[in-house]
Amino acid sequence: MSHQTGIQAGNDVKDIFVSAKSGDEYRALKIIIEEEQLTLATARKASKTWDQEYDSLVLPLLEDSMPCYILYRLDSRNNQGFEWVFLAWTPDRSTVRNKMLFAATRATLKKEFGGGHIRDEMFGTTKDDLSLSGYRKYLTSEAAPLPFTAAEEELRQIKLQEVQTDISVDSKQQTLQGVAFPIHKDAMAALERFRERQINYVQLQVDAEQELIRLCSTEQTELRDLPSRIPKDCARYHFFLYKHSHEGDFLESTVFIYSMPGYKCSIRERMLYSSCKNPLVDMVENQLKMEIEKKLEIDNGDELTSDFMYEEVHPKQHAHKQAFAKPKGPQGKRGGRRITRPPADRQEDD
Repeated sequence: MSHQTGIQAGNDVKDIFVSAKSGDEYRALKIIIEEEQLTLATARKASKTWDQEYDSLVLPLLEDSMPCYILYRLDSRNNQGFEWVFLAWTPDRSTVRNKMLFAATRATLKKEFGGGHIRDEMFGTTKDDLSLSGYRKYLTSEAAPLPFTAAEEELRQIKLQEVQTDISVDSKQQTLQGVAFPIHKDAMAALERFRERQINYVQLQVDAEQELIRLCSTEQTELRDLPSRIPKDCARYHFFLYKHSHEGDFLESTVFIYSMPGYKCSIRERMLYSSCKNPLVDMVENQLKMEIEKKLEIDNGDELTSDFMYEEVHPKQHAHKQAFAKPKGPQGKRGGRRITRPPADRQEDD
């Protein structure tokens, strides 16, 4: 509400407001609350540009223990005239009553002056807050984009990657969605050995500084060892040869695992691993001619149990369930006709 405290502007304030808004004579107006009215305490006239005399006019008006309002005129204009900065000064040393009184009356002052003339509004408890340096910091923060959440920033970065496509004739970037980092020769050699069944596990990482995909490990790995190979604080790519029996046959299935431990990784790392994944898988399938039976994305190695892996590689087929046959009810409302034998006639002895 505009008049939360019932305090209104006195005639001196209304008159100076009209004069200040209609010309360029005044640079700074200090308004206080006195005898339950908004009262003009000081008026300072302009003599230089707004930034040249800002500190010399504003800072002396700020008392250490008494709140006040200051209206400071800029040299810029809008369609209603000169633009002003509204400063609300509430020092820490002021009483609680005064803090509450000035906070509740602020909207009243803005309404009396005219909100269309006020370009910026600042609140300060120290003189540094309302100094020229403080005002410029305020302008910088207002011009900055709104902060993103971690999820929003990740989505924004991924969308930027999607539209940054190279369409020149000499382009080395693949047309797949993502970033095709080159694969280090050691990593390529390990993948070839994996394809030939010489090793059963390959772990790769993205080197963001060198823009390469590098080899991390080719340690012999059984299914029971696989969870311990998944880092808990960084992302990785894994190729695992899953040896198992299925319907009486012994199989060796290539499983690709993309492990990303949630938001423990930086936004940049999540973005890079997400963008490099598809080009890597495409290279393995098309260039190395390696068939990948299953592609998994996990955030925790504990998920990789024997039951989980088997069900992922061989998902259960949902058999058609026969509809429940409702038994037939009795015929008619009173049931079927019953055949009864009438009682034999009893003959009485004469």
